[in-house]
Order: sequence, then C-alpha cells, then structure tokens
Amino acid sequence: MKTVAETMAELVRKGFVHDFGKLQVEMREVPVWNKVFNAGSRLWLDTGDIEEASRLWNSQFVALTTNNTLLNKEVQKGIYDDFIPKVASAIKKVAPEIDERELLLEVAFALNTNHGLRLVEQFDAHVSVEPHTDVANDVERTVKYGRRFYEICPERFYVKVPLAPAGFLAARKLGQLGVPVNFTLGFSARHNYLAALLSRPRYVNVFLGRLNSFVADSNLGDGQNVGEKATLATQREILKLREDGRMETLLIGASMREGSQVASLAGVDVLTMPTKVTAEFRENPAEGISSQVHNDPPVRLAGGVKLDDFNGTTLWEVPDAFKKCVEDLLIKNIDTLAPEDLQAHFEDAGFGDFLPRWSDEDRQAVATDGKIPVYERWQDRLFSGKIGMDALMNISGLYSFATDQRALDDRVKSLI
Repeated sequence: MKTVAETMAELVRKGFVHDFGKLQVEMREVPVWNKVFNAGSRLWLDTGDIEEASRLWNSQFVALTTNNTLLNKEVQKGIYDDFIPKVASAIKKVAPEIDERELLLEVAFALNTNHGLRLVEQFDAHVSVEPHTDVANDVERTVKYGRRFYEICPERFYVKVPLAPAGFLAARKLGQLGVPVNFTLGFSARHNYLAALLSRPRYVNVFLGRLNSFVADSNLGDGQNVGEKATLATQREILKLREDGRMETLLIGASMREGSQVASLAGVDVLTMPTKVTAEFRENPAEGISSQVHNDPPVRLAGGVKLDDFNGTTLWEVPDAFKKCVEDLLIKNIDTLAPEDLQAHFEDAGFGDFLPRWSDEDRQAVATDGKIPVYERWQDRLFSGKIGMDALMNISGLYSFATDQRALDDRVKSLI
C-alpha cells in the first residue's frame, strides 16, 4: 500500500504538466522595473492571488512568495472546497488511524503544494512554499516536510523555514540535503548574520514593514526608516560575508508597505512586494533609482524616546562580541545540537535577549497582542535588555501566522 507521502505527492501533482521555461501569462515589459533590477535587486511578488499577480507580472519578475496568511486568503475564497475533502479521503484511505492533528498537517501540505504548483504553471516562477506553523519548533518535522515540499517541484520550489531556535538547525539540515531554503521571519542584522553562517540558506529576510508599524503604533516615533535601516544594515553584513567567501546567502526585503520603499531599498538582493506596493510603485515610480545599500537612513523618535527604551539597536547592530559568539558556535559539532543548546550558547555569551526562552504566559500574551506587539506589555523587558526587539517581533510574527493557520485549519475541519 502507498504511504501518505506517496499518496499526497501523486494527488497534488495530478494534472500538473508544465513546460519549464514557458509562461501561460502574457509577458510584458515595464521599463521602470529595469531600473530597480539594474540597481541590484531581483524582483518577487508577495502574493498567492493568481488573478492579481497576472495583472502585474512582467519580464523582470522571477519569483512569488506565499505564506500561511496568503494561502489562508485563497482557501477562504472557497476555491479549494472540493479539493480538501478529496485530500482528506485519500489520506484516511491509506492511514485510517490518523489523528486530527496529523490529518491537518497533511491537508495543509497538500494545499500549499497544489497552490504553489498553480503559481508555477501560470508564471513559470520560483515559488516559496511553507509548512504548517505547528512544526516551526520541531527540527525533525520541519526537515521531513521541507524535503517533501521540494520533491514535489525541485525545478521551482523554495522551502520556507521560520526563524526560531529549531529553524536554524532545520534550515541547516535541509541545505545539506540540497533543499533551497527561504529562511523567513527575520527582523535584524544579527538574526540574519547567524542564519547565513550557521544555516547557510538560499535566502534570509528582514520583515521591515512590521518594524515601522511597531514604532508608529506604539507612539515611539513616526515609524519611518526603522525597517529600512535594519534591512540596509543587514545587506551590508551579508555582502561582507559573501565577499569573504563564507557563504552565498541572499537577503530579501520583505513585509513592504508602500511603493516608495522600492526605491529606498534598491540594491537589496531581493525585494518581495505585495501587489499593493507593486501597483503603487509602477504608477508613481521614483526618479534616479540607484543602490541604497550604503545609505543609513535616519530614524526619527518621539520626544523623550530613546532607542534603548525598546532595545531598538538590536535591529541593525552586530557587535564584535556577537560575531565572536557566532564563531565560537561554529567550531562546535553543530549537527549534534538541540534548539535549547543554541539558546544556552547565546545566554552564556551575554546575549540572552537574542533567543529568549518564552514562557507559556509570554506566548499567550503574544497571541493576544496580534500582529504587532503591544509595547506597554513588553516595555520593561525591552528596556532592561532581557529581550531584543528583533526577538519580540519574531515570535509575534510566528504567532500571527499561526492565527491565520488556525483559520485555515477551521475551514478544513468544516469540510472533512
């Protein structure tokens, strides 16, 4: 009898016949994007909406990235309401004793891969696909699902792994297996400095828009340039590592919010743009686009507010002591380490704010806060240096994706 993995691979690929190198969508030339490309940035669309992407796709775009939030938007439209029961039925046929949690993981895998294949068919693009959020803290399961994702479409799939103690180790193992990893949910230069050297993924990210929103929503400043400063600082660190021949990782500027950010981030290795941002920039392009990698934009804080009030410098500073901590880690037998060992290593070196040990109460508070943390709840721990702003934004991001994952799971449960 076939395994669940074999059954899922057959089911999601059914009807998928693609002539790689050929597009179904009409290819357009949009000269303004050439200027961004010539400044050093590869261009991706950040959407799972095929119709919206088709209106914007052009010859300089090379990939699309999806996540649990974007997939949930597509599933909630009802376009997979016939597919989901078929998937569940096929799984139960080969694994009649499967419990609900495992079933949901498999259905989520099927939805991610099937939708990813539809994007590949339409745009002949590389597509980032992502496992269920429940496996984010499980090295073994992240590796298992990562391999399975890649095997569905090795020609075009990148596998997203969320930044977490387990994610650092899982991304490393997947890379060793030849799986191209998009290491997501990064928020700082030091996040990605470690990721590039330890995990060696194909891509790392800075979720810059959420950083701006946190500062603005918390009345700490106008919110301008916080994410941009963190992204450009990260790009400089990544470039130096590449120039030194230590890795080949590329940086993605993610979570963009405004069309104007395209020009202010020109030169970052990859810009993944929501459709709103893409349309705004196309309609109102900047003049004289050039690389901004060596720019260090000012961050304007509110009166009486200092960066130390929210541990803000953790977003863009990579101190020498932190780099030494990373080098000390790299000489260990990394493949024998557990996620807790990574946390202990940084704690012992004086960087306990980097990968903090979150309590159950912390996790509940993050989930309650929503996409952007409530500053007053975390103010004392940020000011004291017990947690980094990058660490807080990271766990907040993971739990916001988990909330959307639960909404997707609820729709699945209503149909099976």
